[in-house]
Amino acid sequence: MLDAGLSRRGLFAAGAALAASFVTAGCGVANGNSSDRILEPPRGSATPARLPLSTVNPDAVAAKFAGQSPKAWGTDVDGILTGFNAAGKQFAVTFDACGGPGNNDIDENLLAFLQAQQIPATLFLNKRWIDANPARAGQLAANPLFEIGNHGTAHCPLSVTGRAAYEIKGTANAAAAVDEVWGNHQRITALTGHAPRFFRAGTAHYDDVAVAIVKELGETPVGYSVNADFGATASSNQVQSNMMAAKAGGISLAHMHRPKSGTGAGMLAALPALKANGFQFVHLP
Repeated sequence: MLDAGLSRRGLFAAGAALAASFVTAGCGVANGNSSDRILEPPRGSATPARLPLSTVNPDAVAAKFAGQSPKAWGTDVDGILTGFNAAGKQFAVTFDACGGPGNNDIDENLLAFLQAQQIPATLFLNKRWIDANPARAGQLAANPLFEIGNHGTAHCPLSVTGRAAYEIKGTANAAAAVDEVWGNHQRITALTGHAPRFFRAGTAHYDDVAVAIVKELGETPVGYSVNADFGATASSNQVQSNMMAAKAGGISLAHMHRPKSGTGAGMLAALPALKANGFQFVHLP
């Protein structure tokens, strides 16, 4: 899997160079998943058996799942968190920052709005985005309004067979899937001082073996119930309309790295309307 003299953790020091070898396109090409349907609460456990950081051995995890054949693929595979048991009209807002060429920008107006309105959100940051915006990532991590989630090292669909989504090639095997999760797990741990609780794969696609790998590494694989902006390609009116379909216990997926897209304006219109309709915004449980 790795040469004896080169550890997996040593590989992650290469960061952006490694990322470039894994992926050929960013979120804009992926179009951010094609469905905005409301899914039922997750069929798998929302809380993985999280081990203390010192006991997680990524090489052992890769070896454990090596050669296993997946039986399911998509955005709502068993075990992916796509909703939660809400107390009243609670709803979780999440934003991805996908990183890479053309995807390292920041929608500062959107973030300022969330802060002004005191709307908590989970921000799924890709390692390439963090590396391109280290100071801003640190500021976001220090803000208790935001929880930092893991959006992967190179923004790959999480697979053990190389399966692609939206023309983005997935991780090739169990070892590559572990690398995709663990590289940014370490980066976020260094950034925040604690391990991330949640992981969302690039394009939000997983196979069932990859879902098990994420959990074994101590994170919860996350999907969505409302696809708000189709990979930051939707108009503001579409974003607003998609968000107004929110249901209690749902999770929205949108993007925070395309300030010229319709995402920000759509969210600025939809979130106050949802709040006026009695919704309470919460972090992922």
